[in-house]
Amino acid sequence: CFLSSLSLGAFLIPYVIMLAVAGIPLFFLESSFGQFCSQGPVNVWRALPIFQGVGVAMVLVSTLVGIYYNVIIAYSLYYMFASFQSPLPWSDCFYWSNSNCSLTPRVCNNTLAANWSEPVIVANMTQTISLSIPSLVALQRSSGLDETGPVVWHLALCLLLGWLLIAAALYKGIKSSGKVVYFTATFPYVVLLILLIRGVTLEGARDGIEFYIGSQSNLTKLSEAEVWRDAATQIFYSLSVAWGGVTALSSYNKFHNNVFKDALTVCLTNCGTSVFAGFAIFSILGHMAHVYGKPVSEVAQAGFGLAFIAYPDALSKLPISPLWSILFFFMLLTLGLDSQFAGIEVISTCLQDAFPERFKSKRSIISVGTCAILFLLGLPCVTQAGIYWVTLMDQFCAGFVLLIAALLELVGVFYFYGGNRFIKDIEMMIGTRSSLFWLWWRACWFFITPAVITVILVWSLLTFRPPSYGTVQYPAWGVALGWCMIAFCLIWIPLVAIWKILCAQGNPWQVECMELLLELSILFLARYQTQVLESSGQNACSISNQTPQIQVCQACSVKAKKTLGCNCCQRCFN
Repeated sequence: CFLSSLSLGAFLIPYVIMLAVAGIPLFFLESSFGQFCSQGPVNVWRALPIFQGVGVAMVLVSTLVGIYYNVIIAYSLYYMFASFQSPLPWSDCFYWSNSNCSLTPRVCNNTLAANWSEPVIVANMTQTISLSIPSLVALQRSSGLDETGPVVWHLALCLLLGWLLIAAALYKGIKSSGKVVYFTATFPYVVLLILLIRGVTLEGARDGIEFYIGSQSNLTKLSEAEVWRDAATQIFYSLSVAWGGVTALSSYNKFHNNVFKDALTVCLTNCGTSVFAGFAIFSILGHMAHVYGKPVSEVAQAGFGLAFIAYPDALSKLPISPLWSILFFFMLLTLGLDSQFAGIEVISTCLQDAFPERFKSKRSIISVGTCAILFLLGLPCVTQAGIYWVTLMDQFCAGFVLLIAALLELVGVFYFYGGNRFIKDIEMMIGTRSSLFWLWWRACWFFITPAVITVILVWSLLTFRPPSYGTVQYPAWGVALGWCMIAFCLIWIPLVAIWKILCAQGNPWQVECMELLLELSILFLARYQTQVLESSGQNACSISNQTPQIQVCQACSVKAKKTLGCNCCQRCFN
């Protein structure tokens, strides 16, 4: 949706900058954090309990996003099922249409009551078919958030089917979803390649591609804070950073997995996929603009309009249009399922980490129960006012909360836990690296990334505009509700911090000093033991004749590869 509002030239500038200074550093941070501790986004903060509320905020964001994101999957399912007919429902005016549906624009028959010498512009009062079907059939959209209306049952059934697919894939946790992802992650590439090959052979495709690569780049939009915030949000969405997905999934990695290589590969592949998808989309939009005799800028839409209005309309102009439509919406379905797998995995992992004894062997119950609860919570999003709820939650929950969570995550790890300490943790997993290797990452983690996120956050707050859906403005209580959702996610950060301080025995500063003193004492004893063992030709692990195992370090309470023969992990040991 971010790509459709800008050309590639204007899109790449904020996107690549945000990827380099925020996306890759945060992805590397979270994947390293999760892999080292083998815990979800809440329990990883046991190393720094005062920041454990940041993990709670991430889980809540994943929950809220999971509620409305599956509604988009329901839209994809409905459109895919509707595509199994020829001609496509949005290619002609059928029984569902009204007098405002028209194959071509019609001029209103109006007369002027007075003489007028200036050119008269008459507004077109009809809707094209592609605009009619989302409002009249798929969504049955009401006039605004004030008019909720009844549940749209065909969408509710599609929503139920979407949750059933997710529950089936996550029934056995990461073991079952990992096998499903082999298909859902590769199939979109096949469809995009097919659409690109078909698109470039169409008349007018060149105009769409030229528009995409920047012949009409609107660089003035780069001065808008919303563009940079959307770029950051797009990065956070596509990479699942700042809402716990990366931490939860990387917690299943082997301890010595090359997490740096994985982070770089995933981030660059994601960026390349976004650019590649743009060529497939805009080549067909260029053909649509050619058919309508309009510039590409007038047919390209942003947000939901691109996926469910503009592109389906463009596909309806192709030969064998049902086939192309089925492929496109099935691709959207697989992409949506992949995103939901990560979000639900965050919730399930946190529940299992919080109650290990109760949910140790009940992963299937957690997955099915989570999907059932989120389905019920998502029913308001499939009412006649559902699209307004989806837009409201998307604009509030997925923007400000992610930026604040990412900022606090950086502050907690590198200014409280210790940046040098964290880098040593990473080197335990991937091996020692030169100081030159860490120069860029230190600069990003300590200064550049926090500064960029802070500027975007403050800039976005100062230039905030109330959300809207097309021409429909949200009521004041709707905007207030959006801010309440943000507050609900963020309030747990100070609450958990206060709770941890109150639960700590003695004075907090005294507790911190005692923990530091204990760690230094254990470190001294461990080094002394090492010297004694090395002088006798042994090492610390040879005491028990066993290989190091993943255990909880008694010095810092971090789950890491423990050096047997002492009470601390290798990080404290060294």
